[in-house]
Amino acid sequence: MSKEITGETVGEVRPVADMHQRKAEMARHSDCFIALPGGYGTMEELLEVITWAQLGIHDKPVGLLNVDGYYNSLLSFVDKAVDDGFINPSQRHIIVSAPTPQELLQKLEEYVPLHDGVVAQALWEVEQLELNTSLQSQIAS
Repeated sequence: MSKEITGETVGEVRPVADMHQRKAEMARHSDCFIALPGGYGTMEELLEVITWAQLGIHDKPVGLLNVDGYYNSLLSFVDKAVDDGFINPSQRHIIVSAPTPQELLQKLEEYVPLHDGVVAQALWEVEQLELNTSLQSQIAS
């Protein structure tokens, strides 16, 4: 936890056992996901929530705050993956991008998921509980 906190804490701090639990908690308690410019950790979390949306695990918007074009190369990569057939064109909309917080929030509020539905929340929670139980068993042995 000490590695993650920088500057003044805003909102509630929830200590968790590991990164998997952190992401599960963020997903469970969020209305959307917003990535600011960042490094490997940001990219890993961003791609995971995009994948979850693609799989129908959630239907929450995923936004990129594209400050000074920071995410232009990533968006070009995604567009190339669509053009080359690796990403379904209908799933390109999962990523919402804007250069300013105001524009991004407006786009996120207007977001409408285009997939056929999401996995039942109860199923998601059961899978998380089973995974956590399994990890705790491995740690204990």
